[in-house]
Amino acid sequence: MKYIRFLKDEEIYYGVVKGNSITQLDGDYIMGETRPLSTEFNINEVEVLPPVEPSQVIGIGLNYELHAEETGKPLPEEPMMFMASPSAVIAHNSSIELPTLEHRIDYEAELVIVIGKEANNVKKEEAYSYIFGYTVGNDVSDRHLQKKDGQFTRAKSFATFKPLGPVIETELDPNNAPIKLKLNGEVKQESNTNDLIHDIAGLIEKVTEVMTLKPGDVIYTGTPSGVGPLSPGDVVEAEVGGIGILQNHVKEKS
Repeated sequence: MKYIRFLKDEEIYYGVVKGNSITQLDGDYIMGETRPLSTEFNINEVEVLPPVEPSQVIGIGLNYELHAEETGKPLPEEPMMFMASPSAVIAHNSSIELPTLEHRIDYEAELVIVIGKEANNVKKEEAYSYIFGYTVGNDVSDRHLQKKDGQFTRAKSFATFKPLGPVIETELDPNNAPIKLKLNGEVKQESNTNDLIHDIAGLIEKVTEVMTLKPGDVIYTGTPSGVGPLSPGDVVEAEVGGIGILQNHVKEKS
């Protein structure tokens, strides 16, 4: 099932998507049981919002072998975790704003886990019961600051650096999903999540050893090889098979 959060006539709604049709729900799907209402919307006539408002945004670095190779770094024995600010999250069709043109700022297509219930010290065999679903992310990263700081928080937390959406898919095999990114129509990244070094259940186990995750929190699970820079005027499309396409335009911050 595909869930969506959207804006219509200055009101926020939650719904289920089938084709171009959205059936409104009577509440926030993350917060508990909801039921469909009779109201329907056309997806092309609403403003799509980020599908969740996370209190925590966790990232996993170097989680595809070829991406580790292209960075010249050894494969991590355990998931390499970092945090990004929730204020960086933007929606499908929103603009990625580059704060400076002097730094290399890269795209990174990623499968994103959406947590469905409070999770702490979760064992791998129980991990999937804590997942609400999956969405598409673009882990936009300032490489200059990443190298300068020696850690990732500032480089990945600028406003607009965490596109997310457009929907949450609950029926997906997250360990066998094609992932792709197009820049101005040209394929730049193409892989499958079966190439993840640390799989989805393993990530849940390791992350929740460190911190408690709340409903709506998200984990960006890593990006495949082919990362590259963004420029003003670019159109970037991150896609995970079975979920959809997350499209964003790029512009210089005014």
